[in-house]
Amino acid sequence: MTSPASPAGASLPAEFAGATSSEAGLRSFLHGLPGVDEVGAVGRASSLGTRSIKAASKAYAIDLAIRMVDLTTLEGADTVGKVRAMCAKALRPDPTDASAPAVAAVCVYGDLVEAARSVVGDTVHVAAVATAFPSGRASLAVKLADTRDAVEAGADEIDMVIDRGAYLSGNYQKVFDEIVAVKGACGDAHLKVILETGELRTLDNVRRASWLAMLAGADFIKTSTGKVVPAATPPVTLVMLEAVRDFEAATGRLIGVKAAGGIRTSKDAIKYLVIVSETVGERWLTPDLFRFGASTLLNDLLLQRQRMATGHYSGPDYVTID
Repeated sequence: MTSPASPAGASLPAEFAGATSSEAGLRSFLHGLPGVDEVGAVGRASSLGTRSIKAASKAYAIDLAIRMVDLTTLEGADTVGKVRAMCAKALRPDPTDASAPAVAAVCVYGDLVEAARSVVGDTVHVAAVATAFPSGRASLAVKLADTRDAVEAGADEIDMVIDRGAYLSGNYQKVFDEIVAVKGACGDAHLKVILETGELRTLDNVRRASWLAMLAGADFIKTSTGKVVPAATPPVTLVMLEAVRDFEAATGRLIGVKAAGGIRTSKDAIKYLVIVSETVGERWLTPDLFRFGASTLLNDLLLQRQRMATGHYSGPDYVTID
């Protein structure tokens, strides 16, 4: 994975110094970003989603998508046994085919990080949701303790949620300061900042929140918790990819994007990979810079992979039930 992002404001061009030094500067910068042509974004995402690819490219795309999966279980009924079984699947997605690649990471609640790490070792990343996931409604002290506990238990990635209430109220400084503080609590762990785009209402808000998170030190920006509908959508992901492209052009820093929630089929995953390729280029076609947050997507990817290898579809009992 790429090296952690610099602390907020560090190594940023001079024109960003004022943007991160005060509430007024932050507001002026964010509202000075170019507006999003919503009709155009929806149309472009839809157009890219119709692209067809050749069989050889499809086989490569399916394996790439598997390597980009953050295999996830985030239910109140999660148990140590369920997490261990999921982690075994993350390491060896298809027990009948050793050529199937491992996933990028497993994503669990903080109290199950130790169980996950005991299975995956250093082979895949262990991501923990933190900061009062999924609502983000807790004191900063609680959020920082949540983060530190997960890192101490073995998480090397933290998925935090922003305070959407503060963001939608225009309290950008509070959101910014919390991201900076959580980034500090992560230590060497990477920070994914969840925007919960389904609650941000407009693509302009998605663009502003993306820039806010990146300026504050995010290593990844993530669409959703998976608990709100709509979750990830192609237009939202397109706008976030444009934001990381423009941020890299301005700062030289590469920031990842994670599309999470509602992506269930190989066809959908390949559509997203096309959007990534056409928007930010092949550099982002790596698990270091693009991820899928999913619980059921992996099964369909495996079934499609088996079909391409054997020429026929396997039944659903050929993959484990998550």
